[in-house]
Amino acid sequence: MNEAAEADDGPLDRAVEAAREGDEAAFRLLYRDVQPRLLRYVRGMVGEDADDVTSEAWLQIARDVRTFEGGIDGFRGWAATIARHRALDHLRARSRRPVADQPIDELVTRPGEADTAVQAMDGLDTDRALALIAGLPADQGEAVMLRVVLGLSAPAAAKVLGKKPGAVRTAAYRGLRRLAGQLTRPRETAASARPDGHARARPGDGAAPRGAERDS
Repeated sequence: MNEAAEADDGPLDRAVEAAREGDEAAFRLLYRDVQPRLLRYVRGMVGEDADDVTSEAWLQIARDVRTFEGGIDGFRGWAATIARHRALDHLRARSRRPVADQPIDELVTRPGEADTAVQAMDGLDTDRALALIAGLPADQGEAVMLRVVLGLSAPAAAKVLGKKPGAVRTAAYRGLRRLAGQLTRPRETAASARPDGHARARPGDGAAPRGAERDS
């Protein structure tokens, strides 16, 4: 899988080099690859203001691309770092306005692991997926966003967050396990329900709410 990914990234690695030399067509190729994922990542932080924030980020990326060194994975991480800083600036500015919105702490930090991600996120539309990720603990949420939504390698995601790759892998794995549990729970509930819509009683259910032991 790693060899296949590297082969797929070959043209994009060359596009990074060409864009650094001022090739506008190469830069457009990079934009088409990175922008959809970057937009989803930023939307997880700032919501409906994501378009404005990513536009500002791309202005900086276009201005500074000549100074970038590395391949496509590093470029994605570099773009994510710029967008993240822009998003945090936006959130700080918004917090000074008299408008109640989602707290920064709930959206700023999030993690991922590809195979588990496919199982956890498959079949979800973007808005629901982002809503679920936003509900993760902060240290897990952004790791999932960077690893799964943006598609960064663990080292690239770690560089964005200022953490070690192992810590990012662990946070992402735990976040995706939590997401997988949230997605399977409704099916388990439905399977245990009676035809009349009432849940079928199970031993010990009378002593505590369902799921209390599982969540402890």
